[in-house]
Amino acid sequence: MQPNDFISQQMKNKSYIGISFIVLVFGILVIPKIVERVKSGDVIKGDRLNIQTRHVESDLVKIGAAPEFSLTNQNNTTVTNETYKGKVYVLEFFFSTCPTICPKMNANLKTVQQQFKGLKNFGIASITINPQTDTPEVLKKHAADLGIEAENWHFLTGDQAYIYEIANKGFNMYAAENSKVNGGFEHSGLFALIDKEGNIRCRKDDFGNPILYYDGLEKEGIKALTEDIKLLLQE
Repeated sequence: MQPNDFISQQMKNKSYIGISFIVLVFGILVIPKIVERVKSGDVIKGDRLNIQTRHVESDLVKIGAAPEFSLTNQNNTTVTNETYKGKVYVLEFFFSTCPTICPKMNANLKTVQQQFKGLKNFGIASITINPQTDTPEVLKKHAADLGIEAENWHFLTGDQAYIYEIANKGFNMYAAENSKVNGGFEHSGLFALIDKEGNIRCRKDDFGNPILYYDGLEKEGIKALTEDIKLLLQE
């Protein structure tokens, strides 16, 4: 072996020793912390040594106070926004004879309700936009047909003009009578999420803009809604 080759080999050996030492120190100092975080549940998907993507309650935007309302439920009892005070609740506009999106919206809400079954601080408000047909008796049968037994899910009816005022101006969730569409009425397929203090809440989209309301027809919307209900219940 030439002198230069010997020196080169010695330098490589020292490099390997140095790298091995660094790896050893890393293992001693860092790995136990990672193991501890796994045990405590602190490591989440996307976590890279404390770079977290966990969605937290502080991320939820306050849109403003939900409008006041006073309506009659399926049991002929008056229900107001005060009924939901101290509760997290989801609100939708629908009608019982809807042949298009309402059945899917109701089915999705039923799935949501089952996840929070028995919780006194969670509720649902389903307001009809066809109150001439949807009397308390009709809504009671509609709830029974859906298999809804929860005391905190109110199917609400009242004066049509009053309801449209709540929908279009209060929540800014479109609802209208239209003889040209299937079913005679049209409305958004959205759900509003209201916190315990009566504020409309939502998350932000990928561009940092409030989504305002949750898609009541798609799995992604229901998943987001469910996650955010859990966050608000913890407040």
